[in-house]
Amino acid sequence: MAVHNKEFFRIIDALVDVQRAKGEKYTTFSVRGKRFGYYWPRTETVGLKQTLSEQLALVSERPEVFEVQFTAGGFGWVVVSLAGIEADELSELVFEAWRLSAPEELVAEVPDWAQSTPHPRTR
Repeated sequence: MAVHNKEFFRIIDALVDVQRAKGEKYTTFSVRGKRFGYYWPRTETVGLKQTLSEQLALVSERPEVFEVQFTAGGFGWVVVSLAGIEADELSELVFEAWRLSAPEELVAEVPDWAQSTPHPRTR
């Protein structure tokens, strides 16, 4: 059930136009200058941008895997424990975080991972 950090980075690398910025304690991920994710190696967790309703649903359904990170600009960020999630679910959450930040014209060029099988990262 656990996703290793290498799998998380494969998911990130399959996205279009992602910029990484490595800091002392975490790495951030952005698309065209808009942040959509974080990775903390010490805790093996990621932070992902989601809708407020998705943030609440994830945290209430599985608080051992998801926790509220913060809310900003009408979005709810969640912390995801990589030890408690499967790769397919993480892929969909990462894609959604990316989609919520990417410009519409870029999103239109990329197939929705929730609708495509297999996910682009496994092709």
